[in-house]
Amino acid sequence: MLVTAFHVIIFNPLYNGLVFLIDILPLADVGLAVVLLTLVVKIILFPLAHKVARMQVQMRELTPHIEAIKEQYKEDKQEQTLKLMALYKEKNIRPFLSILVVLIQLPIIFGLYWVFFRGGLPNIQADLLYSFVPVPEMVNMHFLGLFDMGGRSIVLALLAGVTQFIHTMYALPAPKPRGDNPSIKDDLAHSFHLQMKYVMPIIVVVISYTISAAIALYWLTSNLFAIGQELLVLRKAKAVIVNEPEHNGQ
Repeated sequence: MLVTAFHVIIFNPLYNGLVFLIDILPLADVGLAVVLLTLVVKIILFPLAHKVARMQVQMRELTPHIEAIKEQYKEDKQEQTLKLMALYKEKNIRPFLSILVVLIQLPIIFGLYWVFFRGGLPNIQADLLYSFVPVPEMVNMHFLGLFDMGGRSIVLALLAGVTQFIHTMYALPAPKPRGDNPSIKDDLAHSFHLQMKYVMPIIVVVISYTISAAIALYWLTSNLFAIGQELLVLRKAKAVIVNEPEHNGQ
């Protein structure tokens, strides 16, 4: 049941989309098809991902209020949770939305892996194609003539890791400074931040290099798109902050 759903919802659309792009692109460049397919996926997810990025900026701005609530109700965890949830509701913030974006992208990564390791590229499995998707006359596995999409590329893997690090710097708010006697919770938050900032890029490099250059290219393109999105959200947020005094003074 799950395998069938995976093929119908993830694998078949990705495979057909990739083959369709290969057919219409100059030189039938599989790498360019991966880039375009990634951009299509990111554009589809853009409203949700953009909302998450804006929410993260809001969370940074609300940090003093959140810490004040935690301090005020530190002896009553139930009341603390209720107050925090009320604050999130008031500001229309959904803390777990970012997890949803990650969960959505994981099947796409597995789908691309399956496309390149079970989809038969550079050979095309015509029986998997939709009726309106033609079989390309040629399939060029070398992205820009430099990177074999069916093989491994340490260069693309390293670029994927670097862009993951940059994206994490923008997307992940810094933890509050630890005091002289930090709690276990503070230690865990600090540890999580360090792992996401420094360990996650290493994991991205290892996965990108181990699976294939196509996955590395997908991750690189996805990270560049996400970085641009974060910069856009931050610029808009700064513009709102700058204009607020003028607005309040009118």
